[in-house]
Formats: sequence, structure tokens, C-alpha cells
Amino acid sequence: MLLTAYVAFAVLLAICLGLEFSACRAKLTVSACTNPVFLRFQLDYYQVYFLALAADWLQGPYLYKLYQHYHFLEGQIAIIYVCGFASSVLFGLVSTSLVDWLGRKKSCILFSLTYSVCCLTKLSWDYFVLVVGRILGGLSTALLFSAFEAWYVHEHVERHDFPAEWIPATFSRATFWNNVIAIGAGVTANFFAEWLGLGPVAPFMVSIPFLMLTGIFAMKNWDENYGKKRALSKTCIDGLKCLLSDRRVLLLGTIQALFESVIYIFIFLWTPVLDPHNPPLGIVFSSFMAASMVGSSLYRIATSKRYHLQPMHILSLSVLMVFFSLFMLTFSTNPGQENPSESFLAFLLIELSCGLYFPAMGFLRRKVIPEKDQVGVMNWFRIPLNLLACLGMLILHDSDYKTGTRNMFTICSVMMVMALLAVVSLFTVVRNNAELKVPSPQGQNELSSPEL
Repeated sequence: MLLTAYVAFAVLLAICLGLEFSACRAKLTVSACTNPVFLRFQLDYYQVYFLALAADWLQGPYLYKLYQHYHFLEGQIAIIYVCGFASSVLFGLVSTSLVDWLGRKKSCILFSLTYSVCCLTKLSWDYFVLVVGRILGGLSTALLFSAFEAWYVHEHVERHDFPAEWIPATFSRATFWNNVIAIGAGVTANFFAEWLGLGPVAPFMVSIPFLMLTGIFAMKNWDENYGKKRALSKTCIDGLKCLLSDRRVLLLGTIQALFESVIYIFIFLWTPVLDPHNPPLGIVFSSFMAASMVGSSLYRIATSKRYHLQPMHILSLSVLMVFFSLFMLTFSTNPGQENPSESFLAFLLIELSCGLYFPAMGFLRRKVIPEKDQVGVMNWFRIPLNLLACLGMLILHDSDYKTGTRNMFTICSVMMVMALLAVVSLFTVVRNNAELKVPSPQGQNELSSPEL
């Protein structure tokens, strides 16, 4: 597995570089890129946001390994993950209202503080302390995916009065660098945890300086802004009405809940599946992120003028690829006949599918869900998503480790069949809807990716 991981990482990195180099050569210069005031404002945003992303990604490769290092059983680890998912549901529901009320700048500073405390809890061997840390991680993640983007949009439009058409360019570039940072974070985590021999807690300690710098730069360089006060109950009621009144929205929510809950379960399972074969977990994680980046690049190429595939087709392909990968995993994780290389390949295909799925789903969501109902509908989407993920963790908690993992992949395969049926239903509903098609190469700006 050691050689396989490094070879896969090298190959995927080379593919990423090749695809991005060809994209850079074909990219046209836009007027936003020549505006020095805009570039300075963009830099102030990226400086804070990229530090926050780096701190977040550094914690990905060794989270499960850390709990295992503290000699907790898989069932106990599953409960810690369930607490994290539950906190994501609760804080995700109120995060937008909290950020608008508290202030976006203060919320970003709060993120840096709560996530730092979350990292510090990883030094403890106490189970309750680790559960509290996971709950704080749920709060921090909710703030990461709400406060930073909300601050930028308000400053861009309200304070600086830049054209709204420039916003997608900022987020598209942020998506690219998010992938680069994720790849680098895996290598960095591997360096501290394995090459220096500091153990699985080391990446969490390395995250803390990044988090502190996030708070300091936000405090120093950002102005405060607030959102409009919205009643949470009204937001949720309006979102529910939109969800129930439009079959397209309901089907999109079904696909998202099934697909992304499977991804959450995959995030939990990849370490216990591969770790017994001693791979470099940080390099494996970087390989996953590189595969996801390849998927994002392929999405951009597929929707370009040359090929002009539609997001609906790409969404269908991504769901089908994940089903095929899970089908592979039901065989490669068979007790007594484990095939770690095949499992690794299946995991890479899942990540590549994610790179295709998220921009396609993001495009369709923006077209189908009215802007005023986006927050409320997304709150409803998150509930079944996290509940399904929690249910999967609880099933693992009550199962034998060897058979439980394989059975979980079988259950996930069934869930993806259901997602495929929902995709087919959505396709029949929207096949003649021109609004849900990419009209021109400029549709590439839809690449911005939500919550992985």
C-alpha cells in the first residue's frame, strides 16, 4: 500500500497539473483581474479564508486514526462521529441567523477560537472531552461555510460597489485554491504525523497557528457587516413550502441527501479499511483531494464549448460512478479476502465523482431553488442528509467490525440505487427545461463547490 499510495498521488498530481495548465492557456483575461482595488480586496479575503481552509483540511487525514490511537473501539468512534453530525444539523440550522445577528467578522473570529479549542481537546484521552471537541467542530464547520462567504458578498456589493458579475470569479478561484490547499494539507499532515514521527495528534496542533492567524487577520483587515434579521421559523416554513410545491426541488433534495450521506459514511470508513495495511494516511488523503480536483477539472472541460455536456448528465454520471465504486467495495472488503488496492481505487473513484457532483449539483440548485428560499431549503436538505449519516454510524456501532464495514457498503449501494432512481425521475421532469442547461462557455463559472 505504501508504494501504491505514492504512485497514485504522483499520477493524479500530474493529471491535475496538466488539466489546469491547459485551462490556464485557454482562459481569457477578464476586466475584474485588471482592477487594482478589486484585487486588493480579493487578496484581503483570500488571506483570511485560505488560512481557515488550511486549518480545516489539516485535521482530515488523521481524525479517525487519533481516536484509534487512544484505543477507542470502532463503535465508540462511531458515536463521536454521530455527535459531530448531530451538531452539524443543529448549528447548520441556526448558523446563518447567528452570523447575521452576531456580525460576519465576529463570527469568523469566533470560528478561529472554537476550532482552536476543538483542536486542543484532541490532546485529551478522555472520551467526554473528545465528544465535546467534536461538537465544537460541528459549530466551527457551520461558521466556516456561512460566515466567510456572507462577509465577502456583503463587502463586494454593499461597501465596495463592485459589479455582482465579478463574484463568481472570486469563488471559482477560491474553489481551485481550496483543492490545492487540501492536497498540500494532506502532505503536511503526513510530514508531521509520520515522517517526523509526532503521531496523529500533530496535525491538529499544527492547525492552531493557522486558526490564530485567521482570527488576527480578520480582526485587523476586515470591517464588520451584518445581515438582515430573519426569523428562523419563517425561513424554514418558506423553505418547506418551496420544497413541497416544486417536484424538482424535492428530487434534488432526495439526491443530495442520499449522495452526501454516503460520502459522510465514506469519510468515516476509509481509514479503518485502509489503515490495517499501513498506508501513509496523509498521502492517501492528498490522493483523494487530487482525484476530486481532477473531477472538478473534467466538469469544466465537459461543460465547455467543445463538449457542451449538461450538468444534469454529469450529475447522473457521478451517481452511477459512486454506485459502481460501492459495488467494488462490497467485494474488496469481504472478511478474509480484503483487497486494499482495489478498495483504494474505489475510494479514488468516489472522490473523482465528488469533483463532478458538487459543481453540477450547485448549478442545478441555483437554477431550481429561488434565491430567497435558498437558506430555508438547504436547512431542510441537511436534516435527512445528516440523519442518514448518523443512522449509518449507529448501524456500524451495533455491528461486528469485519462484517459491519462490508454490510455498510452494501447499504450505501442500495442508497445510491435510490439516488439513481431519483436522478432518472428528475431527468424526466426537466429534460425540456432550457433554464437548467449551460447556455454558453461562461457557464463554467458555476464551478463553485458547496460543503465537502
